[in-house]
Amino acid sequence: MSALRVVPARRHGRDRLYVCRPDGSRIAWYDRDAGRVDLLAEDERERVLEALGPFLTGPVAVGPPPVPTPAELARLTLHPDDDLAPNRPGEALLIALDRDPGTGHWLRPDPRRRALLAEQTVGAALDGLEGGGWHALHSLPLPGGDRVHHLLIGPGGLFAVHALYARRARVRIADPMVAVGRRAAEPLLRRLRDRADRAAFALTAEVRPVLALTDPSGVTLTAVPREVRILSAADLPGLARLGGVLKPADVEALHAMARDRRTWEQV
Repeated sequence: MSALRVVPARRHGRDRLYVCRPDGSRIAWYDRDAGRVDLLAEDERERVLEALGPFLTGPVAVGPPPVPTPAELARLTLHPDDDLAPNRPGEALLIALDRDPGTGHWLRPDPRRRALLAEQTVGAALDGLEGGGWHALHSLPLPGGDRVHHLLIGPGGLFAVHALYARRARVRIADPMVAVGRRAAEPLLRRLRDRADRAAFALTAEVRPVLALTDPSGVTLTAVPREVRILSAADLPGLARLGGVLKPADVEALHAMARDRRTWEQV
């Protein structure tokens, strides 16, 4: 059996040791400050502790990431200004376009409108999963002006979904670079992983990044991207078939945390 790898990292001012499978997927992390090992795969407990053995100092708590406390659940009753649940897909872009509509010249279409269409298309697909034990939140603000386009929470876990307009264009992906049509490539996958990591830090739970493409003519991959799922908007409902990660009470607790604007202020 292949050995697990221990990878040190410093995230948002805290030292962590991530335990990863040979393919790079994380199954646990050790938070030095909290003295806690958070397990994402309970059946790997013994192997995780063996891999972390040389790094553990003093007694540690071991178990799945903690479920939010009753005090955190009380955030369900939020002031309207702090509740992000009413956000529409593309809320930030809608506000920006309302403040500054732009020229709208047909030869130079405003890229914000294409980005908005992508977020609305992806958001509608995710909203369609509501009622099956899933919740979708949109346009979650992060410090520094960044944001998570969509956060999907359900029995299959948490997913930070980024919408990318690609109508009738070929998308070329060479991790971390993504190029749409004739546009220059940009390190989009790196940014997606960073946003997912920030969301995981805020919610104390694993958040997996997803790149959702709207109507591409084709996708070229040089290799399978590390940690990031690449899906078309039409394929997003397939996420609802995933399960076995979160119990219903955990889903509701994480949704309560994620919809609170204050959850995202320190990530």
